[in-house]
Amino acid sequence: MQFGPVPTESAEGCILAHSLRLAGGRIPKGTILTPDHIEAIEKGGIENVTVCRLEPGDVLEDDAARAVAQALDTPHTRQSEATTGRVNIYSTENGLFIVDRTTVDSLNRIDPGITLATIADHSPVTAGAMVATVKIIPLAVASSKVEAAAQLVRGSTAFSFRPYRPHRVALIATALPTLKPSVMDRTARLLAQRLEPSGSSVHREERVRHDTGAVAAALVDVTASGGEQPDLIVIFGASAVADPDDVIPAAIRASGGRVEQVGMPVDPGNLLVLGALGDIPVIGAPGCARSPKENGFDWILNRILAGERPTFFDITGMGVGGLLMEIPERPRPRDAVQSTEGEAVTVGALLLAAGQARRMGEGGPHKLLASFGGVPLVRRSVETLLAAGLRPVVAVTGHRHEKIEATLAGVDVKTVFNPDYASGMASSLVTGLSSHGVSSCDGVLVMLADMPAVTVTHISRMVEAFRNAGGQAVVRAVHDGKRGNPIILPHATFEAVRKLQGDVGARSIVENCGLPIIDIDIGRAAHIDVDTPEAVVAAGGILGD
Repeated sequence: MQFGPVPTESAEGCILAHSLRLAGGRIPKGTILTPDHIEAIEKGGIENVTVCRLEPGDVLEDDAARAVAQALDTPHTRQSEATTGRVNIYSTENGLFIVDRTTVDSLNRIDPGITLATIADHSPVTAGAMVATVKIIPLAVASSKVEAAAQLVRGSTAFSFRPYRPHRVALIATALPTLKPSVMDRTARLLAQRLEPSGSSVHREERVRHDTGAVAAALVDVTASGGEQPDLIVIFGASAVADPDDVIPAAIRASGGRVEQVGMPVDPGNLLVLGALGDIPVIGAPGCARSPKENGFDWILNRILAGERPTFFDITGMGVGGLLMEIPERPRPRDAVQSTEGEAVTVGALLLAAGQARRMGEGGPHKLLASFGGVPLVRRSVETLLAAGLRPVVAVTGHRHEKIEATLAGVDVKTVFNPDYASGMASSLVTGLSSHGVSSCDGVLVMLADMPAVTVTHISRMVEAFRNAGGQAVVRAVHDGKRGNPIILPHATFEAVRKLQGDVGARSIVENCGLPIIDIDIGRAAHIDVDTPEAVVAAGGILGD
């Protein structure tokens, strides 16, 4: 193929290399120029055009792409029509996409103009997802190269597709006093969601004590010959596996099973356990599997659902590419601050005082400047936090920040202005947690500045519960079982909170982090905030500026 500019009058029969815009319309790239095209181009005052002139044995881009794609002919996929030198390939079922890198690399080395790109090996896909694309880069390529590429993929499998098959899954979940039943409920729901693309389901769930004997007995029970045996067993432990002889691997062995691997070079997902009871695979799920974000558990689960049986060799080969994105909702073991033995768990405070108080009326008084017991509400809130022993206390300001900050003058509080306060609560959380003093604490109590009924006693009870948990739990204020405010967030959640956007709080992080959640009932104070003038007066306040 010859490529380059030629006089317009001699371009008939050539392939236009670059689109042209003319008064009468557009001539797209790849058009084989006819006498009518030549006349239109000349009328447009264009004396030279860049074209491709075919030589004997050349194949046009669409024909070349079609020939290579048809040679692939992979079951459970469909192909698009060839256009602009491209054929896209899509899955027709849910399952795993398997790639033979050697074959794909070999094809891509036949000729720079013939390319095959795929998604990653062992990627989970759903029906309709694009999995590969054949793209011919120039407007034509030599037929010998096209035939070499087609012959290569006919003789070996560049990629294949393994549809999922439905599995009956037994879930065994262990319990400790620090693990709330609601967390176990969410874990079961999330596992069901992970199983849904394969048509699988949890057909039995057992909740037992977190000890070897109880888990072993549950394993024996769910595989008893008298009932419908599962195709897969998943164990969620209330405590992470710390040793090959820890509860979950020990229970697999005690029940007559075998442990094939403890740990994997995928993070998040390091603490996975893989074993089997006879022919039934058993996965001891890592704590990160309580989050919907991709982690090592997904890699093993999807392979099993697609009919594979991962081995020691498979798992130990997952390190390259195994450093996954951190899960925003989970603790961050890479960054978590651990208190030195013997030292107190440190708790700071973040007071959110940046809101626009829209419900106070246009141009109305600011609720945080209302007087309660002769003290402006925002100052009263800071003094309550200080009296409870929290240090440092950071107040995030925004709307009318000059007045709010002046009201806090002389109090041991650091004020931080959030210039993006109008976007919602997330920006204030991010601003506050980016403050150096708070970010180094083991936990931070987040309090809304418009909650006049919260007392020193309420906060002290919450801080005590947090410290008793070693700083490794979320502590929420509730009333009658309904969540409220304030809340204490452990350091392990800080990075996730810093990634929040919009008018949202940390609820999703709390509910999916996998950490214990401790609820402290502080009465009606957990739900009393003063958003309207009527609410201020009803709570005992006097409206001010």
